[in-house]
Amino acid sequence: MMEWMDQAIQAYAGEHTSPEPAVLAELSRLTHEKVHSPQMLSGHLQGRFLALLSRLLSPSLILEIGTYTGYSAICLAEGLRPGGKLITLDNDPQVTDIARRFFEKAGLASQIDIRLGEALQLIPGIEGSMDMVFIDADKRNYSKYFDLVVDRVRKGGLIVADNVLWSGRVTKEEKDKQTAALDAYNKKVLADKRVTALLLPVRDGLNIAQKIV
Repeated sequence: MMEWMDQAIQAYAGEHTSPEPAVLAELSRLTHEKVHSPQMLSGHLQGRFLALLSRLLSPSLILEIGTYTGYSAICLAEGLRPGGKLITLDNDPQVTDIARRFFEKAGLASQIDIRLGEALQLIPGIEGSMDMVFIDADKRNYSKYFDLVVDRVRKGGLIVADNVLWSGRVTKEEKDKQTAALDAYNKKVLADKRVTALLLPVRDGLNIAQKIV
């Protein structure tokens, strides 16, 4: 997956982007060496972009759906205002154990709340208005996640969904169920009058929806 974009351009972009913090470089190395499906990691370029979005928003509450080993959570937490919190949801205790260790290393353990379980059940129990939501979990449920959070996001806040190009497969006429679900998500967000949509071909595609009402 995600080898469909020009590798020279990706390398050039990375070379001309501020480097990732040392704790993220360490986490990236460990994930690639020890964890299954390391391509799920957000990585340098996308991670710096998520950090930039978060710093621009200065959020009090971020919801992340899909923790994996914690790379994207650390990036997103960079922009939290004093006293702010990031809640991250996952159902895999093995990868979240790694995430927990690296949240400690990054000095973010007090700001990041890991909740284990199925996101569709956990989201309704989260209190407060959300400034930013990052969706990077099971693709078939993206539209359900959107429906659960869109009215909880404040005006001006963001819903960012990862992997929305799915290695370019969303452009193909024949689509498997995951690809069809992502294509349906992109169309759903575009049609929703509560948000404005921007689909960026960064890495495997980021759908950025800003709440306007």
